[in-house]
Amino acid sequence: MAIKQYNPTTPGRRGMTSEDYSEITTRKPLKSLTKSKKQNAGRNNTGRITVRHRGGGVKRHYRLLNHRLAPGLKLSVEEIEYDPNRSARIARVKDQHGLYHYVLADTSMKKGKAIQSGSDAPIESSNRMPLASIPVGTQIYAIEITPGKGGQMVRSAGTKAQLMAKDGNYATVKLPSGEVRKFRIESQASIGTVGNVQHQNVKIGSAGRNRRKGIRPSVRGVVMNATDHPHGGGDGGSHGPGKAPRTPWGQLTLGYRTRRRKYSNKMIIKSRHDAKRKR
Repeated sequence: MAIKQYNPTTPGRRGMTSEDYSEITTRKPLKSLTKSKKQNAGRNNTGRITVRHRGGGVKRHYRLLNHRLAPGLKLSVEEIEYDPNRSARIARVKDQHGLYHYVLADTSMKKGKAIQSGSDAPIESSNRMPLASIPVGTQIYAIEITPGKGGQMVRSAGTKAQLMAKDGNYATVKLPSGEVRKFRIESQASIGTVGNVQHQNVKIGSAGRNRRKGIRPSVRGVVMNATDHPHGGGDGGSHGPGKAPRTPWGQLTLGYRTRRRKYSNKMIIKSRHDAKRKR
């Protein structure tokens, strides 16, 4: 996949790039595997805004992906499709029973390719099987955290993890973030690299393009009035020394921990934050 550039006919076009959609084989999704998606504009079930700067944007239909293929399936790739709800491409596949599924498309998926699932599947790209059946050193994606729950990790465009070792009931995997953690040996994963590798190199270029994605403008606190933000106020725009950086509601930010430590780190061997601390 290549990055498409534009002639600088306007200031927005000058810095704008987009994806090359040449690998996509159809524009229309399968109706039985889509459902309507409500735009909540960052509001929760009580109507309060819990995520700021969201709203508007184009209407989208959600594609129902199958993240846990049953063992023993033999599938063929029918189409490669665009999914507006994720950075990766999706593949429409058909199993031996005539049923259609949507799965994440990796870099090797092409129209007509055969895919298998289960521990007896060959060690080939796009096949899905337990970590116990995958050789050490293989690149994988769509990894299950809990066996049987479906792929939850390594699903973004261009990402891949590496199976480092196996020891007893656990397998050690190095994730794209640099984190090294353990997974149950029964957890399923797909072999390969998630497609649409050039996604990270796309430049938005204009504010209007972000609005169509459902992202509303963000205003810096230092340009607000003192009544609107702790960073606001000042005479003539002075931003001299003051309090530590805060949210609009006075909560400390930039390094201040706000999450409760109810989780366990027993599966994490090396934190993804270790590499950042060494810089």
